Amino acid sequence: MNYTQIAYERIDGITIITFNRPEVHNCIGPVTHRELVHAWDRFRTDETAKVAIITGAGEKAFCSGGDIKNGDKLVPADPAERAAHDRGERPGILGPSRWTDIYKPIIAAVNGVAYAGGLEWACVADIRIAEDHATFGVTCRRWNIGLADGGTQRLPRIVGMGRAMELIITGRVIDAVEARQIGLVNEITPKGKSLERALELARFICTLPQQAIRTDKEAAVRGYGLPLDEGLRIEAQCFNRLLDEPTEIREGQRKFLDRDHPDRVIGQAPKTPGLARG
Repeated sequence: MNYTQIAYERIDGITIITFNRPEVHNCIGPVTHRELVHAWDRFRTDETAKVAIITGAGEKAFCSGGDIKNGDKLVPADPAERAAHDRGERPGILGPSRWTDIYKPIIAAVNGVAYAGGLEWACVADIRIAEDHATFGVTCRRWNIGLADGGTQRLPRIVGMGRAMELIITGRVIDAVEARQIGLVNEITPKGKSLERALELARFICTLPQQAIRTDKEAAVRGYGLPLDEGLRIEAQCFNRLLDEPTEIREGQRKFLDRDHPDRVIGQAPKTPGLARG
């Protein structure tokens, strides 16, 4: 596919998907929707792609949500198509937001406004890095437009039901500092630096063994909200799949026993984030 409203870039094992309509604050229309579905399927199925970063073009917006001018082309109008949406047989309204089986790490570099569907796409990510001028809000509340791309489900899982309900009901816009205080944002960077920091973090993640990251993410996603015994059963299933790759398990054991560790290279600073030793 020849992308016209997003950008798709590969840097080694990192995929960067960029909302690329800065003239309209990177809102998502029908063409953007189709391109996002194609791009995320590429990332999901490419075994050489380890980490995805999603961001917005320009300096003002990450994504401002759906393209209201073309809203009638985004929502399902045909009764049969609407029924398919009800059954969960379609990827989403604003791209494949309803996919829940991408178990590779996803980082959002939020470089400006993340409103309505843009906030929903930020919530698709596992880690959110926001620039200090970024703002977040369910701004569609002002125009009687509902959330249709996971906001009612992912936002409460990230910040808790009480915080999420306030934002969903009032449509209040919050800045990056408050977003970090409530757990929506993991880090804040200066303006123009979110992608740089996301790339730094993605490069580190690429150096780690990938299989356990993916099975652990799968267990966390599938088990969230279930009774503990059911979640533990899912965790066991995911862990046991690692045993199907005995060579890689043995290599991990060897590195541990031989102290073959990235933080133990003589003459080099520790590479593991947050590790401090005397």
